[in-house]
Amino acid sequence: MRLHSVVSRLTRPSARPAVVGVAVGIALGITLVLLTAVLSVVNAAPGSSAPHQQGKVRIQVLSNRADLVSGGDVLVRITVPRRAGRLRVTLDGRDISKKFRKRSTVLLRGLDNGRNVLVARAGNARRDKVVITNHRNGGPVFSGPVAAAYDCQDTARDALCNQPASYSYLYKPKGQSALQPYDPAQPASDVDTATTDQGRTVPFVVRREDGYQDRDRYTILTLFTPGEKWKAWAPQEQWNHKVLITHGGGCGASYAPAEPPLEDASGTFDAVPVPLLQSSYVEALRRGFAVLSTALANTGHNCNVAHNAESLMMAKERLVERYGTIRYTIGTGCSGGSVAQHTVANAYPGIYQGLVTTCSYPDVMSPGAQFADYHLMRAYFEDPARWAPGVVWSPTQIADVEGHLTPVNAVTADEGLFKSAINPEHPCDGVPAPVAGDTATRFDSDTNPGGVRCDILTLMRNQLGPRPESVWSSQEKAAGHGFAGLPFGNRGVQYGLKAVQGGRITPEQFVDLNEKIGGLDVNADPIAGRTAGDPASIANAYRTGLLNEFTHTSDVAMINHGGPDPGIAHDYSHAVWSHLRLQRSQGHTDNRIEWFGPTPLLGDTRWPTEAFIAMDGWLARVEKDRRSVPLARKIVEDRPDSLADRCIADGVPGVVCRADLARTNLSTPRQESGGPAANDVLACQLKPLDRAGYRLPRGLPIPFTDGQWARLQAVFPDGVCEWALPGIGQGPASTWLGYGTARRATYGGAELPPAPKGSGLGWFGRSFRGLWRQ
Repeated sequence: MRLHSVVSRLTRPSARPAVVGVAVGIALGITLVLLTAVLSVVNAAPGSSAPHQQGKVRIQVLSNRADLVSGGDVLVRITVPRRAGRLRVTLDGRDISKKFRKRSTVLLRGLDNGRNVLVARAGNARRDKVVITNHRNGGPVFSGPVAAAYDCQDTARDALCNQPASYSYLYKPKGQSALQPYDPAQPASDVDTATTDQGRTVPFVVRREDGYQDRDRYTILTLFTPGEKWKAWAPQEQWNHKVLITHGGGCGASYAPAEPPLEDASGTFDAVPVPLLQSSYVEALRRGFAVLSTALANTGHNCNVAHNAESLMMAKERLVERYGTIRYTIGTGCSGGSVAQHTVANAYPGIYQGLVTTCSYPDVMSPGAQFADYHLMRAYFEDPARWAPGVVWSPTQIADVEGHLTPVNAVTADEGLFKSAINPEHPCDGVPAPVAGDTATRFDSDTNPGGVRCDILTLMRNQLGPRPESVWSSQEKAAGHGFAGLPFGNRGVQYGLKAVQGGRITPEQFVDLNEKIGGLDVNADPIAGRTAGDPASIANAYRTGLLNEFTHTSDVAMINHGGPDPGIAHDYSHAVWSHLRLQRSQGHTDNRIEWFGPTPLLGDTRWPTEAFIAMDGWLARVEKDRRSVPLARKIVEDRPDSLADRCIADGVPGVVCRADLARTNLSTPRQESGGPAANDVLACQLKPLDRAGYRLPRGLPIPFTDGQWARLQAVFPDGVCEWALPGIGQGPASTWLGYGTARRATYGGAELPPAPKGSGLGWFGRSFRGLWRQ
């Protein structure tokens, strides 16, 4: 019934006065309610002048996670809903709105160390607020205190090695592959041209930026047209917004700035250049990539995953702030360069989207345990005076116990890698020779126990944690603190077990070896007993990603290429370890491609560049995939059909490499003692010694004498390795761990909070944003 009909009936003269009064009141009330509702709808309509919500203002922190910004500046983008009104922006209460009048993306400078509150409002739209936490340009951001003061460059402005960035130019001459110095004031006449993957053709002139962050050097190279401006919101058009990161080889500790490496095999083939090796970074520049390198991500200079990751994070922030947002990032490197890529990708996901590895290792800890075994074995095998009467070892038997065809790899690994990396008295850059009582000079176990220890375990002290006071050595007591914990042990390892079970060595050889091999103390000096390791530090090696189980790499595309090992401790088995761990952690290896060829270590001199180009094509397909599916699935499903495992024997394509010998997929001392093929047990759990368990191939018992058995019991009083169980402390890594401030360490690390929403989005395109844990 219509409202006016109700009112008409109730107000007729025949209606009683009381009823009429009630009816009129009800009618008027209903009318007021309806009018109020109508007015509400009208006021909420577009174009109304009454207050209402106009969507939300959005702040995006582009250049890094908002909580990990450094250097006092940050690139932000603020978007405002249409018709929301004038934008008003404050930073810690100061009005900075005028910075955003001309554009939405702005580089904010002058941030205070610590919290900086950025607030954006516009008319009646919902405001946005972001807390930006700024850290010193000299660091640390999350890596914690440094074990020693840095010996900065002579031109440093302060004790953190800071100084303004410098710029120089290079160019590629026609008909040559290497870059040469270039003077814009006197341009060379033989400048080649570069046509990028975006179809831009420009002179092949490169600008190189050199600067200091995190106490050390970084380098950024791009195709550059001198005289033209380049801003993050208006870059020169030849840049394709993609990045290649180059790495160096080796594993060491240093406390002085160093040169960022650029070549694919830097640090591995420096002394013996490889003929015809094509540098992928030059090809990357030609295609329009930016090339980035940091000294702290060179494991030969600084073998620490947190330092590697922190320096790359800071350099990527710098790149986004000065050059523009990134679509995706590819890493490349040999030996230690593969270690940095593998461990950073696993422990700090988001820094890389693709890896190109060669001369490959999965990490530094597991080959470190392997090389420690070689070190101990050499002291026994190379000194026949230590052998028991009647014991004679042939070269074949030694190689059998070590897991190699010859002892050459053991010697190379020990002399070239292990001794320098693990010896705290080994000279290192930035630390003077020991002076008694001077803790700023190098450690000496006799004269200067409080000095700087130049081994990689000390470099990793924040990750591993210090040794408990209950096991301190005399040097630790003199220094007044525990040294970095030992993250491996050989207690319970029965060296040569497979050889004695196979009848290839005698029971007396087996007993004599295990009786005399001994262990290492915290100063890397030999001891008669076995090394137990420090359980907390062993567990921390797994937790921090120093030993890489590949549990967080499903969102990364990987191409590994390699070749046979000529005896320099880079046999292909280390790539197999990565394959086995990846298979176990995610159930497949479809995001990792393996190439094997005849060129030592590399497989083929063309492969560094060819693999880089293939990786670029792979990630470009992922980039175009806008499906709402997990990134790991895109990585697998978008891999080009033409990109598959390959093997080239004797330089003839299509010939199957069918023998492990061809790939030098060799064993290790711990595998030969019954350990896993993945070689990821730093210290084993134990089981009781069982005489009945030692059998020859036909099931006959190994004929230990009672005397020999008593000696074995003395060597293994607590038992022998039970390889069927996980190792002590073995488990997956945690991601994005922080290790405290410049003054106070968080040993073993603490998980950083998830990345603040809307931050770090300048590191990769939309298809890769699932990499941030938000």
